[in-house]
Amino acid sequence: MKRRIASWENGHSVPDEFYGPFLSVAFGTSAAELGLNHADGADSAFLEAGYPDSPDAAIESVGWLWRADLNGYEPLFEAPASEPAWNEASLRWLVAPEPSFPAAPRNSVVSVGLADVATVKTTADMFAQLDDRFGGDHARHSVIQFLSRDVTPLLSGQYTEPVGRALFSTVAEATLLAGWMSYDACHHGLAQRYFLQALRLAQDANDRRLAGSILSAMSHQATFLGRYTQAATLARAALMGISPVATPTLRAQFHAMEARALARTGDARACELALAAATKTLESRNSDDEPEWISYFDEAELAAEAAHCFRDVNSARQAVAHASNAMSGSHVRSDFFATMVLADAHLRAGDLEEACRVALDALDLGEQLKSARCVSYLAEFQQHLATIGPTAVLRDFYEQAADQRLWYAAAAGLSTA
Repeated sequence: MKRRIASWENGHSVPDEFYGPFLSVAFGTSAAELGLNHADGADSAFLEAGYPDSPDAAIESVGWLWRADLNGYEPLFEAPASEPAWNEASLRWLVAPEPSFPAAPRNSVVSVGLADVATVKTTADMFAQLDDRFGGDHARHSVIQFLSRDVTPLLSGQYTEPVGRALFSTVAEATLLAGWMSYDACHHGLAQRYFLQALRLAQDANDRRLAGSILSAMSHQATFLGRYTQAATLARAALMGISPVATPTLRAQFHAMEARALARTGDARACELALAAATKTLESRNSDDEPEWISYFDEAELAAEAAHCFRDVNSARQAVAHASNAMSGSHVRSDFFATMVLADAHLRAGDLEEACRVALDALDLGEQLKSARCVSYLAEFQQHLATIGPTAVLRDFYEQAADQRLWYAAAAGLSTA
C-alpha cells in the first residue's frame, strides 16, 4: 500500500477505479477535483460485516470484497470479526422465506451454462487440495484472483434459474474456501466477511446443507477468537436450520463444533453430551447420501475434535487417547493440529519427554505449511513449556526445534509463517 501511495504522489500512476472513490471521501472532495476519472463517492458498504439483502446485492458485495482483497485494502485486512454480524446473519438465514431467484434479464453478453459451473467447481477443488496440503497462506491470493477475474463475470451473466442456483451454490462453496483460507491466515475480519457472503449465496441457491456448514465454519472461527457462547449458538443454529435436510455427517460435525465451544466455557458435562451425540450420529452415516464437501469428516476428524475438547477441559489422558486416533495420514494441516494437541495433552499429563517428541513430529509435518493458525498452536505450546524449569530434555528439544521454520515464526511472534 505504501508503494502504491508513493507512486501516486510521484505522478507515476493514478488511483484506479477501486481506490479513487475512497480517496474522494478521505479528502472530502470530488473525483474530478482530484483529477480522477471515476465517479464521486465510495460504495464502502461492502467493507462492513453485513448480510446482503438480495441476490443482486450479494453479487455486488462479494465482487467488491474480492477486488478489495486483491488490492490489498488495509482496513479490510485489519478489521476485526464482528459478533453482531454473526447474530444477524444466523437469524436472517434461519427465518428467511423460500428464496425466489431473480428472473430479471441482465445486461451481459456472457451466457452461463452448467459447464461453466463445473469449471468453477473443479478449480475450487484444486485450490482446496492446495489449502489442505500447504496451508491457507500458500495460494490464498490465487483463489481470490480466480474468483474476482473469472467468476465475477459469470455471476453477472445470463443464466436460467436452475443454472443460476447451481452457480450460486458452487460460488458459495468457493467463497467459503476463501473464508477458511483467510481464517487460516488469521485475517479474521476478512474471513468473517467471506463467510457472510458465502452464506447469502448459499441461501439464494437454496442449498441449506451448505449454508449450515458455513455457520459451522463461523462457529469454528468464533471459538478460535474466544467468543465461546456465540460459537455454541452458531453451531446450534446450523443444526436447527438444516434439520429437514440434515445428513448424519453434517449433524455430527455441527455437534462437534458445539462441543468445542462448550469445552472452552468449562462446561465439561455439556461438552461430553455434544460429543456423544456427534459419535452416535456419525455411526449412522451413509457416504452415498452425504455432500461431497463433508466427506473429510470421519472418525479420525471426530477424534481430533474430541482431543481438543478433552484438552480444554483438562482431561489430559482422554485427550491423549483421542489425539492418538486422530491422524488421517491424508490431511496435512489437520494432522498437524491433532499432533500438536497430542503434544500439549502429554505435557499436561506430566510427560515432558513424550510431549517434546510429538511436537518435533508436528514440526516435521508442518514444514511446508503456511498457516498463521499453525503458528498460534506452537506459540501456545511454547508458553506452556516456559512454565517448566530448565531440563536436559527441554534443552535438547529447543536445539532440534530451533531450525524449524514454524517454530521460529512462533518464537518470533510472527502472525504468519
